[in-house]
Amino acid sequence: TNLILLPVLLSWVHLRNPHAYRERLLAKAHQKSYLWDFLASFTEPSRAGLAIAVAVALFGVGFWKAQDMKIGDSEPGVPELRPDSRYNRDAVLISEKFSLGVDVLTIVGETIPNACTENYNVMETIDRFAWNMANVEGVQKVITLPMVAKVVNSGWNEGNVKWQILPRDNYVMRQAIGDIDTDTGLLNGDCSAMPIMVFTSDHRAETIARIVNRVKELREELNIGDVSFGMEHQVLEEMAGASEEATSESLRFRLATGNVGVMAATNEDIAAAEKPMLLLVYGSIILLCLITYRTILGTLTIVLPLVVVSTLAEALMAVYGIGLKVNTLPVVALGVGIGVDYGIYIYNRLDILLKEGFTLREAYYRTLRLTGRAVIFTGFTLGAGVGTWIFSPLQFQADMGILLSFIFLANMVGAIVLLWLASGVYSVNP
Repeated sequence: TNLILLPVLLSWVHLRNPHAYRERLLAKAHQKSYLWDFLASFTEPSRAGLAIAVAVALFGVGFWKAQDMKIGDSEPGVPELRPDSRYNRDAVLISEKFSLGVDVLTIVGETIPNACTENYNVMETIDRFAWNMANVEGVQKVITLPMVAKVVNSGWNEGNVKWQILPRDNYVMRQAIGDIDTDTGLLNGDCSAMPIMVFTSDHRAETIARIVNRVKELREELNIGDVSFGMEHQVLEEMAGASEEATSESLRFRLATGNVGVMAATNEDIAAAEKPMLLLVYGSIILLCLITYRTILGTLTIVLPLVVVSTLAEALMAVYGIGLKVNTLPVVALGVGIGVDYGIYIYNRLDILLKEGFTLREAYYRTLRLTGRAVIFTGFTLGAGVGTWIFSPLQFQADMGILLSFIFLANMVGAIVLLWLASGVYSVNP
């Protein structure tokens, strides 16, 4: 669009006195610029060494701090809204004042039909699973069918706490759960699936990871039998001599439903996709730069500033509590995709001037006066545009304003200051 539409639009622009305008630009171009002269001095060994030291230090600090970046939400409440928004304040109040919060992870106990009334072992295992989950940090409350059955059984015995147990007798068990409908969410029609509802204090990344890891541990410990439910049921029905004990050894805990279950699955996919995504982005940039310029040093000149800024962007996300999620993952790639433009603009012009016989410092000075001016203008324009998002009432938009402004401006500075690395290209293309 820019390549085709911009010349068309410019063809309609008519200057009143193009000769005077051209002379004014030429006079301005011949004036010495202290800013560009200062930036071009980074091609000298002394300042180049300082720039290397600063870049390496920033990369090291950024890499260290980036380890604190969370995969998922880093704050309680809905991250798209401000912490003081009505919904987030209500969610915190509910979590503090009540045992049931707004975040729930549901694990499904998958078993054989009628297990809730005919199989004490299955019910007892689900109850033991729930007790272990209730003692995990970040869990507020766990509700399961066996827990309700124990309360009902106690009620049938004058509320005596000693009877708050799981009945071993099938008929007593049926009495305890006979009035529990499927719309409670505690069982399905034939009782072959019994959800375990785990209410969490929040849905922060570390809370979800801790709970899900514990579920996986318990699943390995408490799963009963090798559950291949479809074939197993068919085989058991065909085996006339199969005992009731044979059908009792089937239970598997399945992850997961509820809003926290969706978040947990999403976080796992994002964690798996982050590194391949960045590798593909950088791989594409490196490949296209190698094809275009046919020089490894020139490609490094363009890519290395991007690596430093990407690392610092992840550190910034950790500092501001911006979790890596479906919404923020593309922004990281977007920053790399836009940031590479700055380096390509500067390097392309520099490469032409070097091939024309200019010294590195003179070529870099001329490049900065022409292309560097446009890069700075573009960087500040993009940064200022998204910077206005910081004042948005939406927390997510404010976070993206901070992150994108930093990426645009930092990539601009990196491309201008660190392109002294092109001295290596000069040795190849004198």
